[in-house]
Amino acid sequence: MAEFVRVATTDEVPPGAAKVVEVAGERIALFNLGGTVYAIHDTCTHEEASLAEGDLYGEVVACPKHGSRFHVPSGRVLSLPAVKSVAVYPVKVEGADIYVSPEGQVAKAKPHRR
Repeated sequence: MAEFVRVATTDEVPPGAAKVVEVAGERIALFNLGGTVYAIHDTCTHEEASLAEGDLYGEVVACPKHGSRFHVPSGRVLSLPAVKSVAVYPVKVEGADIYVSPEGQVAKAKPHRR
């Protein structure tokens, strides 16, 4: 069973916002999409920019460095120049506390280019 670590509160990540946290030595980006919190690896797989600093378009975050797009709920890469997806981490919210498991998984889908 996955161990969860308390990383933030819901007040720290309101709808439409992102926040970087560290879990087990990994930088993880939390995104609140319409009241649901998701966690993905914070580092773009192309040039190591922080995805939490990127712009959100619905369920998609654009890397602030070169514009690679990632589907936040799945971690799947959607556009070049990145070609690898990012890990997604299990999240649970209890009351106002947000917990993340350090056991992330990477989507195995091929990139979808728009």
